[in-house]
Amino acid sequence: EELTKKEWNKDAVYSIFKNLRFNRYIERFELSEKIQKEEQQLSFNYESTNNKEDIIKIIKDKKRMFYYLDEAKTLYVYNEESSVIDYIALDKEKFEALKTVFENTEILKCGYNLKEDWKALKRNDISCENMMFDVRIAGYVLNSTSNKYSLEDLSLEYLNYDITQYEEAEKQDQLNLFNAEEENKLEERKCAYVYVIYKLYETLSKKLKEANEWELFSTIEMPLTEVLASMEYDGVYVDKEELKQFGIELQVQIDSLKEEIYKACGEEFNINSPKQLGEVLFEKLKLPVQKKTKSGYSTDSDVLEKLIEEHPVISKIMEYRQMSKLNSTFVEGLIPFINQATNRIHSHFHQTVTATGRISSTDPNLQNIPTRMELGQKLRKAFMAQKEGTILLDADYSQIELRVLAHIANDENMINAFNKGEDIHKQAASMVFNVPIEEVTKQMRSNAKAVNFGIVYGISDFGLAGQIGVSRKQAKQYIEGYLEKYNGIKHFMETIVNDAKEKGYVETLFGRRRYIQELSSSNYMIRQFGQRIAMNTPIQGTAADIIKIAMIRVYNELKSRRLRSKLILQVHDELIIETYENEKEKVKQILKDCMENVIKLKVPLIAEVGEGRTWYDAK
Repeated sequence: EELTKKEWNKDAVYSIFKNLRFNRYIERFELSEKIQKEEQQLSFNYESTNNKEDIIKIIKDKKRMFYYLDEAKTLYVYNEESSVIDYIALDKEKFEALKTVFENTEILKCGYNLKEDWKALKRNDISCENMMFDVRIAGYVLNSTSNKYSLEDLSLEYLNYDITQYEEAEKQDQLNLFNAEEENKLEERKCAYVYVIYKLYETLSKKLKEANEWELFSTIEMPLTEVLASMEYDGVYVDKEELKQFGIELQVQIDSLKEEIYKACGEEFNINSPKQLGEVLFEKLKLPVQKKTKSGYSTDSDVLEKLIEEHPVISKIMEYRQMSKLNSTFVEGLIPFINQATNRIHSHFHQTVTATGRISSTDPNLQNIPTRMELGQKLRKAFMAQKEGTILLDADYSQIELRVLAHIANDENMINAFNKGEDIHKQAASMVFNVPIEEVTKQMRSNAKAVNFGIVYGISDFGLAGQIGVSRKQAKQYIEGYLEKYNGIKHFMETIVNDAKEKGYVETLFGRRRYIQELSSSNYMIRQFGQRIAMNTPIQGTAADIIKIAMIRVYNELKSRRLRSKLILQVHDELIIETYENEKEKVKQILKDCMENVIKLKVPLIAEVGEGRTWYDAK
């Protein structure tokens, strides 16, 4: 009976097709009536104006400004009173006229991707003040695991309205630029954007308040938008010649290593080819095969790690790979991003990418510059203060995630260690290995450090064993010993997972939520992954919130005191400021005060500040 053919659920199919934008299938299955019906629910009028006085009149007396600024520098503004969207093509004169509106702190600015607007206005000597509501950021705060924050996606999800009906007009417009009718359709699409921004503001504001995330959104995420826009606009100076010279030095070492590898293997081959390398290692040198793939022998980093004691060439191959990656990614890869006009790299900082709330960086990614390799650290010599009389200040939080863990888990031993200023890894080694703290060896401390940092990521005995080079049995004993001594952490790990299963989400100290669907999966591995997320997110997410608040406070202090110093870079728990010698001491104090007093924890937050002409010296 269950297998008999039944009428299909048109509502469910329509919802899926609409979400995936299967517009042709919607028509094919005769679901188009639904679209027309829903489209009629959002209707708007719009008109063009070339009179700057008219558009300023519409905006200047309003408390809120709903607008959309496109790449062609056309401004679309929604007038709440008349429900009409006015749009105007901006030239230099009209930009200047709008200065009083955008710089008016009494008018709340509501839009989409306001960070880009801030930079576009700044290039026209306009300071965009009081950026109060970005629908993109609101969508992210409500669900940080979605990855769908385009205006089209948000409109579909929260308003059930499909803006993509106007996309065809845009494509046709590209083919025929002189077709007035198609141009009108394109303008209609942009007008739909600003109307959707207005409707999303109403819906998302309500949802943020219902989820108790309005404060996080309004006091952390929205103020941060201006900070990130300013960092992108100012950029960081990079000495291109220094970078090229570093590349030359790297290439000399790469060529030397290549010759040593050829000599050790008795032949020349393409080291970058996994197939050729596999044949040399496992067929010619007869090293024990670790793993095979469809294309042949695996030569990934895990395999090479296991073979390091088998043959001296393995360590050379690993070093060769590190050097090659450093050269291709961070020398050859960075040079094209140096702006020819400013000689600075203007990286993009994203606040809607990571599920934990951390800021990410692209074009280029300045957050993955190696810190452990000496050569990776040397790369930072190319990043420097640009003008004579300026230096870089580098402030870095000390062990912020462990400090947050100590507070959230309320673990007595860890809290005591931090409050006494003890070496937290030595203390852990002393407790786990049952030896006096003064007898802790370098190896013991290193192993305890791996447990300390791995524990909140839900590290397994298998993972720890591979990381520190011990048996699984020993690794298991280390973890059990650690959790026995730090029972506050053990309790936290158990309760946070149970709470997450019950609520469906976890929160940071500042109320940032992460929904964890993985915990209800029927797949064991996925559930385990969900447990690791549940344990890690409150720690990593709170640390991310802390650095964001610190950035906002530092930026506002520099601005309010009218200092010339600029916050130019953020890398995980590290802030870099380009400052002047005569402002240096003031800015050092601002950095330390703002970073260390973000929140009162049961342990102190410590920020260590360094200075130097280059990032290398400051670090």
